[in-house]
Amino acid sequence: MRVTGHGGTGLNVVDFGGDGPAILLLHGLTGRAANWTATARWLTRHGRVVAYDARGHGHSDKPDGPYDRAAYVGDAIAVIEALDLAPALVVGHSMGGLTAWQLAGARPDLVRGVVIVDMNPVTPPDLVDRWRRWLADWPVPFPTLADVRDYFGAARPTEGESFVEVMAGGPDGWRPLARPAHVLASLAHWAARDHRPELGSVRCPALVVAGAESDQPVDRQREMAALLPDGRFALVPDAERSALRQPGRLARRRRALRRRADPGPRVGVTVGRGRRRGPAREAPGPCRTGRVSCRRRSPRPVRR
Repeated sequence: MRVTGHGGTGLNVVDFGGDGPAILLLHGLTGRAANWTATARWLTRHGRVVAYDARGHGHSDKPDGPYDRAAYVGDAIAVIEALDLAPALVVGHSMGGLTAWQLAGARPDLVRGVVIVDMNPVTPPDLVDRWRRWLADWPVPFPTLADVRDYFGAARPTEGESFVEVMAGGPDGWRPLARPAHVLASLAHWAARDHRPELGSVRCPALVVAGAESDQPVDRQREMAALLPDGRFALVPDAERSALRQPGRLARRRRALRRRADPGPRVGVTVGRGRRRGPAREAPGPCRTGRVSCRRRSPRPVRR
């Protein structure tokens, strides 16, 4: 379905179904709503689950702008109001986590709780430049989806699968649905900033989830939970940055958040097929002959 977001931008919305209190899922940079499919399947037992492609991402409109934080938060407000989701539990991965807590601070009437998955509230000054170099290194168009899997999943197959989900096929091959210029424009509005002062305005229950093997600083995420007025922290052992496919280990945290955010679901997070926002190790050994994967991928920028 389509919802008109901030400034008239058309947003592609996916209603995964379920009955009960609303759960809104916000994907990360370069992602799309489909990345949440695995999570949404089990969350529908606890409420109505909705996700949408952020502006400039997936099948939402891709205007020249704006891509600032007000626009992203405004889009979330528009979806909640258009679908009568308030008060929603808002689960955000990476950039989506930033939107989640900014939304909760700006419009507490729309949010009953937030889950923030692998987002560092302090971002380095050179992050945009690092992402610009990394995006420029992608050998687009990719001839086949197998080449996408090889290029992004050489060291971590789940990352290859997640990038398959954000590609679109054309006559000359496969390209990312999110345009690099829009990715960089989005990033420019939250990179090189210390977002910790914003956390005090989040009055609803909040759960910060980190993978023990995350490329995001776990200590910084733990600090974020401490700065949130009603925050809790959950560390998922043996999980990479967003390979949080172990919801059972979060059961106690889910129950605690549910008690504080009544009515609400038990909260746990599995981010799509394990999307990850960190540098991948270089593929070992020789590359496959005749494949795009013969170009070894450069490391993904790390937001430390």
